[in-house]
Amino acid sequence: MTENPFGAEQFGQGGFDMNALLQQAQQMQEQLVSAQAKLAEAEVEGSAGSGVVTVRLSGAGDLQGVDIKAGSFAGDDADDLADLGDLVVAAWRDAKAKVDALAAETLGPLAGGGGLGGAGGGGDSLPGLGF
Repeated sequence: MTENPFGAEQFGQGGFDMNALLQQAQQMQEQLVSAQAKLAEAEVEGSAGSGVVTVRLSGAGDLQGVDIKAGSFAGDDADDLADLGDLVVAAWRDAKAKVDALAAETLGPLAGGGGLGGAGGGGDSLPGLGF
């Protein structure tokens, strides 16, 4: 007689229970869809220059808005405008880091705590979410 490689004690006398596995996979899929919807509804802010520039991103990483404090820059000064551009980029990076952390926190438990596709590593690797 051959031993069950899946451990019959875990799966009952019939051996491997495919229905239970499929049910668990369906539950995980539903949880993932719910977490993705939660992320899509979230809004995250990032800022730079002591709040001179603030950027808002959706939880999916889409740019929602940019706010610039009035009187902070001269529109006819090339150096001021270059600084403004740098601050917008810095504020976006701040917001993006927060979005990545939120995604890792929200989706990580669905992948055993490590994030999906390396989400915990802060990378652009969450399939279908643009991360």
